This record gives sequence, structure tokens and C-alpha cells, in this order.
Amino acid sequence: MNEIYGRDLDLNLLRVFVVVAESGSVTAAAARLYLTQPAVSAAIKRLTTAVGAPLFSRSGRGLAITSRGARLLTAARPHLAALTTAALSPDRFDPRTSDRVIRLGLSDASEGWLLPPLLRALDREAPRLRLAVIPVQFRTIAEALASARIDLAITVADDDLPGDTQRLPLLMGTFVCVFDPRHADIGNKLTMARYLAHDHVIVSYNGDLRGVVEDALGIHRKVRVSVPSFQGLGAILEGTALLATVPTLVAKQIVAGRRRLRTAVLPFSLAGTSLDLLWPAAVDDDEAVRFVREQVVEISRRTAAD
Repeated sequence: MNEIYGRDLDLNLLRVFVVVAESGSVTAAAARLYLTQPAVSAAIKRLTTAVGAPLFSRSGRGLAITSRGARLLTAARPHLAALTTAALSPDRFDPRTSDRVIRLGLSDASEGWLLPPLLRALDREAPRLRLAVIPVQFRTIAEALASARIDLAITVADDDLPGDTQRLPLLMGTFVCVFDPRHADIGNKLTMARYLAHDHVIVSYNGDLRGVVEDALGIHRKVRVSVPSFQGLGAILEGTALLATVPTLVAKQIVAGRRRLRTAVLPFSLAGTSLDLLWPAAVDDDEAVRFVREQVVEISRRTAAD
């Protein structure tokens, strides 16, 4: 296949050849192609040289196609028609029948609030469309977008993204403290003294003992353990005196699954970060990807209103 593509043949010559064959003259073909007669004649000469056999012979004031030319015409015409159709009439996306696989980059903080309603929406509107969820976070999202490993992503991101990245803010994140009131004594109100007196569990993508509080405020907590994702926090907190400072959306999922846990307002102001919808400009006009983006935006709107 590489040898075929590597041969010195300008495929545009085939288009000129087909029009000349259909017109029966260089003059008529030039008019149809909006080219000069010398340009059409030169194209046919180049194609004849590449084929290695005459494609036309003189017939009065016009041209007659040779047997070699007739074989080439028979082979070339349907392929040119198919290429033109593919270029000018792309397949339309039908959510009811499409079996596309959409590669969705997702931070672990978003799985709980986004995936269940998104899958329910797809079950109603696009029952055959499938998702391949790829884990991303603010340190890996730039590479995932640049390498085209994902069609869209929902995560926190900084400004160091590929230049063609499209960005739509979805939600402004806030933080709360999650704890087990049977073991963690925070009193009627969580004060800074009580907050710092407790041991903490944090999520660290670096595998260290620094979390969002240390990075944003410079406050040093007694971190007992760091974990690489939010998924196991509920199980870790239940039955312990540990505290966890997590995004409010994550806290809702944790408390919904473990009814003995509670949330408390933090004793300090921690600025939220924007949760963004990101996608490469190359898929901006992809109807299937656009369909999923629209579902994500609607779910985010409802989530923000809750």
C-alpha cells in the first residue's frame, strides 16, 4: 500500500481524464473544469506518461478513447464519484442508531455526579452509543488532548493546554469537610483548632502528603494517609476520626452512599476551582461528540441547580 501511495501520480489528473473522456474534446473539458486548454492537454500528457500507454486518439475534430483509456475510465469514475460524495456529503449522525465510541476523559471527582445521569440520558436518546472513560486530571489533561486520546474531557485544568483546545466552564467547585461524627469530635461548629487537631486523609495525584489546603493556603495538617483518588474516601472515613476536605460534589456522593457520614463547613475560605468541559478543535464539528457535550452541559446545569 505504501508503494502505491508513493508512486508519482497526481490523482487530480484522473479527474481531468474523466472529464475529457466524457466531453470528447479538450476544449469542452477545459470549459467544464474552468481550466485553459493547454492546462488540460498538459494534464492528459502527464497521465499518459504515467500510465505508459495512449489514452486517447484523434477522431476528426475530437478525441476517441483507446481501449487502455476505456479500462482506466471504467475503474476511475466510480471511485472519483465516491470520493466526491464522501467529501461533500458526510454521513449524518443519528443518535438512535449510531454505535460510535466516544472517548471521555474524566477526573475521578466527576464520575459519581456525571456518569450515572449521562448513561441514563444515552440509554434514552442514543441506546447504541458507547463511552470509553479515560482517567484524566489537571496534570495529565494537556497530554491527553494533545495526543488525541480523548474526544472530550471534564476536569479541572490550568492554562497550559494545547492551543486548539476548546473550553467551556461547567461548575465552580466548592469544598467541605467530610467526617464520621461517631468518632470525629468537631463540636457544634468546626473551628480551625479542631480542624488542625484531627488527622486527615487527602487525595494526592503526586503520591505525597500535600493536598489542596497545603497548596492553596499553606496550612499544614496532620495528614495520616494520602490516596490517589476520591473513590475510597467513604470507606476510609467511616469508623475513624479522620477528616477529609473534598469538593462539595464529591462529598454529596460520599454521604449518599454512607449515611453515617456528615459534612461540615470549613473554618477557612478555600477558593473553588472551575470544572471545565474541554475538547480538541478537530472534533468541534463531530456531531456525535457534540451530542455528548450537550448532554454533559445539561447534566451540569441540573447539578448546579440542585
